Amino acid sequence: MKRKWVLALPVVLGAAVVAAPTAAAAPQLSGKSVEYSVLAADGVGVRTVEKAVEAAGGTVTRSNAAAGLLTVTAPENGFTNRMASVRSVLHTSRTVAIGQSPDRRKVADQDAVEKENRGQGRTGKRKPAPVGMDPLDGQLWGLTSVRSDLARTEQPGDRRVKVGVLDTGVDGSHPDIAPNFDAKLSRNFTHDIPVDENGNTVDGPCEFRGCVDPANWDDGGHGTHVAGTIAAAANGFGISGVAPGVSIVNIRGGQDSGYFFLQPVVDALTYAGDAGLDVVNMSFYVDPWLYNCQANPADTPEQQAQQRTVVTAMSRALNYAHRKGVTQVVSLGNNHEDSGAPQDDDGSPNFPEGNAHPRDIDNESCLIMPIEGPHTIGVGAYGPSGAKADYSSYGLEQISVSAPGGYFRDYYGAPQFRTNENMILSTYPKNVGIAEGMIDPATGEVTPDGVEFGVQQACRGSVCGYYQFLQGTSMASPHASGVAALIVSEYGKFRGGKASMNPDAVQRVIEQTAFARPCPTPRTVDYLDEGRDASYTATCAGGTEFNGFYGHGNVDAWAAVTMGRKYLR
Repeated sequence: MKRKWVLALPVVLGAAVVAAPTAAAAPQLSGKSVEYSVLAADGVGVRTVEKAVEAAGGTVTRSNAAAGLLTVTAPENGFTNRMASVRSVLHTSRTVAIGQSPDRRKVADQDAVEKENRGQGRTGKRKPAPVGMDPLDGQLWGLTSVRSDLARTEQPGDRRVKVGVLDTGVDGSHPDIAPNFDAKLSRNFTHDIPVDENGNTVDGPCEFRGCVDPANWDDGGHGTHVAGTIAAAANGFGISGVAPGVSIVNIRGGQDSGYFFLQPVVDALTYAGDAGLDVVNMSFYVDPWLYNCQANPADTPEQQAQQRTVVTAMSRALNYAHRKGVTQVVSLGNNHEDSGAPQDDDGSPNFPEGNAHPRDIDNESCLIMPIEGPHTIGVGAYGPSGAKADYSSYGLEQISVSAPGGYFRDYYGAPQFRTNENMILSTYPKNVGIAEGMIDPATGEVTPDGVEFGVQQACRGSVCGYYQFLQGTSMASPHASGVAALIVSEYGKFRGGKASMNPDAVQRVIEQTAFARPCPTPRTVDYLDEGRDASYTATCAGGTEFNGFYGHGNVDAWAAVTMGRKYLR
């Protein structure tokens, strides 16, 4: 069950707008120029808010009409006070402060989970032709777990179905991505942040002029891994994805460093709706707050306003994309916590450095976005044995289904324990592999470190592709996104070069055709033998048809494309 925030919103009728205070009454503006998020009240157009911002002494740098979200620069003192009396504005809050040192803890925590192995050292529809498997697919236990190997004999995916990867970018030149990469629709909504004003590294040196990467580039590696799991081509080379015939669209909203800030994410989501994308995969939470609380007493009024802005803007963007026909698949999170009984949050805000503070989290008024936003399909992770991965969040409130996410510590007591093969193998950008020391820049060969961590190379003549093992709910959600894309391919409507299907119908099919999996016996599982502390101990609530570890069950591509029609209405 999704929890909802009910916000008291001002009623704004027509053009009845109160302008910024007169010059005589307005607070003085002073200090250096900083960045703000300004959120329009319900029913107010962004042009009205732009005029109010300008009247208050600010400059609009970006605006999103669909979500009513503007990014504004203005002096650090006095601007929010001026905007507080503008009834056309719901919230004005400082955004992340680029001029301070970023806290790398969030990115380090993500790496600690995902790269744990490195810690060791239709009507009128054209039916696509069936496709086979690729040379490295034998290592993709997740592919067979969701029965993509069977599904592709019936429905490998239609290239008119577009899957957006809202992530750190997608390497569109990778030989397993390139055949399915839609360069025309792909966009990058971020701007690289090399260093802050104190010289602390954020994204590192800009690779391209203007500090805006091309829409076929990925300096983080995360988005390319996700894209490969969804739709790497079945081309007799390397690996194939769950839906190897659909198209991949890069709608980048994440920084090289792994941060996902509000405006780029909102811009990417509303673009997905406008561009006619069918599915969007989101394997992240919106920074800098893990939990966005309505009025947490540990936070300052400005921080409270920032969190309310995140929830409202993201909810608007999710609703907009849903209305436009986008199925939205989201990772459940690697916080190893019950979503209905969240742990305290001592790591927010994670950017800029030095502002994180302990916060008690109230389940009713604190939300992780986007997973706790409207119209999301939440995906938990399991390992090759079928056991819930130790890191995966769980609980009855947010989970929809479960999918292969990798579990490095699976099979405790057996030879498979703590092996790379327990994780998820997928596409790896060469530039990232070189930067991480896994690929030799001179020869293109995998280095000894790369071999240890399972990095692999596949070549056809002079063209080579690279692959790495990762784990996380970030790896589970793309398996579900691939199944969602196959559902649209099989049951969607097609007109010209576009597909369409009601996202609620896609969700019904993916949930009702999932392979039901009961709670383990006993229901409470600890991971002490695996080397985890007591905070990882989890209790599975619910029955076989729906429970907190697996939701409606493990996603099943074969069942979805062969038995899903009866769930359409």
